[in-house]
Amino acid sequence: MSTTGVVEAGGQEEKRVTWAELYFDLVFVFAITQVSGLLHHDHGPLGLVQALVVFVPVYWCWVGTTVQANIRDVDNLRDRLGILFVALAGLFMALAVPGAWGGRGLLLGLAYWLARVVLLLLLIRIPGVWRGPYGAGVLVSGPLLVLGGLLPDGPRLALWATAALCDLSVPVVFRRRLAVVAYHPTHMPERFALFLLVALGESIVGIGGTAAGARLDAAELAAVAAAFTISAGLWWQYFVYAADAMRHAVEVADSRRDVIRRVFQYGHLALVAGVIGVAVGFGETVADPWRVLEPGAVALLYGGCALYLTTFGYTRWMMFRTVATTRVVAAALVLALAPAMVRLPALVVLVTLAVLLVALNVVEHLKVERAAAAAVSAEESYETAERAVGGPV
Repeated sequence: MSTTGVVEAGGQEEKRVTWAELYFDLVFVFAITQVSGLLHHDHGPLGLVQALVVFVPVYWCWVGTTVQANIRDVDNLRDRLGILFVALAGLFMALAVPGAWGGRGLLLGLAYWLARVVLLLLLIRIPGVWRGPYGAGVLVSGPLLVLGGLLPDGPRLALWATAALCDLSVPVVFRRRLAVVAYHPTHMPERFALFLLVALGESIVGIGGTAAGARLDAAELAAVAAAFTISAGLWWQYFVYAADAMRHAVEVADSRRDVIRRVFQYGHLALVAGVIGVAVGFGETVADPWRVLEPGAVALLYGGCALYLTTFGYTRWMMFRTVATTRVVAAALVLALAPAMVRLPALVVLVTLAVLLVALNVVEHLKVERAAAAAVSAEESYETAERAVGGPV
């Protein structure tokens, strides 16, 4: 793939994802696996908070590189090397994640700071780049992560949470300044879709990695099939019903900056977090289908799925000011059923969620079919009226 040579129907050159970006993503495959492992180790309330606080800088490092690649032509020696340096820093971060709340906290902080410094240097020729998200990463959130890595758990959590909030808030704080940035409308949706696909890949790992060491009797194979149906159902919701709408929203938006910030930078953080929760839930259920589940495992599966579906309600409202009724209702139903799943066998819990997601996708499919039929009918009626009056209506 190259950033050059493809022209869209409207005459604008289409920016494509480069091979360097795709190689860069491989590091974050490993990083998401490491975050999932951290959550698997402790999925109580504190463990959830700690995993989220660690995930935000990992995610924001990826976002910073993606934005940099969107607003520049990175298919050149300097930028390829820069992306590889950020990938190396990301690999250091991933290696630090399992011990982030122990002896590797400083490594995580230094690796993140290094990534932000490299990204700033790649964009240093842009006037005023210091006064924006890239400068904030170097001057504020990076040092906070380094300092937190030197402190014990309590103060570390406070400083790292502050750093995460800083990273998440800077696009809003510098909203007016970012208004002058020329975002490419096709590259950004493709990059964030790929990142979500990486997270969905972790759900497959959660299924296969867990089941590979099991006996694989009928019950275990049924659990694998149910878990795969859940993963495929999540994929279907995004890539069949949402991805094209998100790309269209960026292309037609009066303010691409706002759509990118709200739908992609923030919305996809929630989508990926939901998928990670489901993936870790698979690790708690697939290998032992008759295991009676504790609240934590149910919360990961059903809470992660509900977060994923609810986020589509948020993104659709941000894009089109319409309500994604079926998905919001489905998310509410998933949450309502979660307490009833506690103390039930894992296989029952998986099959119930799989059935719900299949039903949701069937309902969404019927809605799309009806909308398409209505559009065709309206077009035919218009053409009939044109012929009746002998010209355009």
